[in-house]
Amino acid sequence: MLPDIDKVTSQVTATCTDDPVCSMIAGLFNNAVWAPLAAMLVVVLLILVFAYVLRNVAHRVITRVVTRAATGGSLTSRFRKAAATDGIDALLHERRKQRAETMGSVLKHIASIVILGTAVLTVLDRLTIPIAPLLTSVGILGVAIGFGAQELVKDFIAGMFMLLEDQYGVGDVIDAGPAVGTVEAVTLRVTRLRDADGRVWYVRNGTITRVGNESQGWSRAYMDVPVAYDADVVGVRVLLEHVAEEVWADPELRETKIVEPPQVYGVEQLSDSSLVFRITAKTLPAAQAEVSRELRLRVKTALDTAGIPMVATA
Repeated sequence: MLPDIDKVTSQVTATCTDDPVCSMIAGLFNNAVWAPLAAMLVVVLLILVFAYVLRNVAHRVITRVVTRAATGGSLTSRFRKAAATDGIDALLHERRKQRAETMGSVLKHIASIVILGTAVLTVLDRLTIPIAPLLTSVGILGVAIGFGAQELVKDFIAGMFMLLEDQYGVGDVIDAGPAVGTVEAVTLRVTRLRDADGRVWYVRNGTITRVGNESQGWSRAYMDVPVAYDADVVGVRVLLEHVAEEVWADPELRETKIVEPPQVYGVEQLSDSSLVFRITAKTLPAAQAEVSRELRLRVKTALDTAGIPMVATA
């Protein structure tokens, strides 16, 4: 409701003495033409100031929520049975931080549009400017844009759910269908990948129907060891278990690459010419290739030392 002009005028006049500024203000309120305009400007200014303050408060709340979400405890560390490494916790923390910051940026833009748009409509209504035709025109324009930009809207919705569900993030190695590679950038519309050949792929989020993430949470390195059919099964398994213990005991691997002790599964395949043993290790995301190379080197050295030859699989 607008303030009572007569009441305000009497109060201003009563408090004015010989101050020229006060006299000028009193004269402004005594003028029947300028008084409603001055009151209207005051109301518009209050609306704009309130909208600005509300926008800042909303941004502060979103920032606080984002900070809390980014620094929250990891649920996976509560249920991990083996000894956890500092590397995977730091990686998960960085992943949560990146996801929270992205969602915070989106929420801030939405809050600004809603608050400032409402303030503009309120100001227009106070200025007695009919907003019904404007809203109708905006609605018709929105419908037209919606029909013409269905794919764009689809991309944005898919990108929003991708961020909410934390399907992948920057640094992950994913199989997005059209391309396979390392994620370099993620927006609400597109995902940028770089494949093994260095080629950059821009994949629209709306076209991704399934995602295979090779580096989320943890990865697995494995190695198949083919030996002769008449080799000592127990001896080969004991040898591989000894290699697994050495790998787990190596502080350079245990603290930065490997999450759990490597496992020897025994005979994985059997043919008329060879026996295939498999050794696996759970690693940090995207570290499986390096751990696999280290496993191959150590297994080859151990087999050579024991005089056990490797054979080609059938």
